[in-house]
Amino acid sequence: MSGDLFAPDGGWRVRIMDLSGGAAENIVEEIDGFPTLMHANAFARRYVRDSVERCRVSGMSAKDLLDAWFAFGEDAVVVDAGEGSWRSAAELGTFVDHRAGEEERDWRALDPRRMDLDEDDDTEE
Repeated sequence: MSGDLFAPDGGWRVRIMDLSGGAAENIVEEIDGFPTLMHANAFARRYVRDSVERCRVSGMSAKDLLDAWFAFGEDAVVVDAGEGSWRSAAELGTFVDHRAGEEERDWRALDPRRMDLDEDDDTEE
């Protein structure tokens, strides 16, 4: 990782991994273009937070939710960020114990691919 929070050429990349093993090497996709490590980490955190909530069923125990996430969920990590990368293991227990609100799950608002689309919409007007 570089010593600063600003992105390497092409931006920081977030790798989405399918925990069910349904994808090659468990990698679903890599999203690039994050301008700062903080932005990439926030996206990864919200993505995982949303994945945990999609696995949650009313009345489910914490253990059952963890089992469901590890069987069917998706994890996210910032590529080549080393110790600066947010890790799901650091907050997974909190995610399981406390339901997320809409904003905590809204990874789409931080997706650089969406930001590019929004910028294109602005230039057409």
